[in-house]
Amino acid sequence: MPDDRPIMEIAEMADKQIGKGFAIWQKWTCGHCGARQTMDVPNVLYTSGRCQECDEVTPIEVCGFMAASTNAALLVQRSIDAT
Repeated sequence: MPDDRPIMEIAEMADKQIGKGFAIWQKWTCGHCGARQTMDVPNVLYTSGRCQECDEVTPIEVCGFMAASTNAALLVQRSIDAT
């Protein structure tokens, strides 16, 4: 994927988000079939992954992540209340 970055760079970025209270889930692209995958375990980065589409294992050298936080709902609520 074009937004994927080297895993060590992602590790630094993810660590910062985790420190802010976010949970992260690693995202990567299967090197065999091209399917985009998301790891099930939050706050862990893996160096290989098994594709849920083709069942092949891909070494993960570049990846991304998604982040979620229960604080986001509070921020939205505060924004709505402020208007």
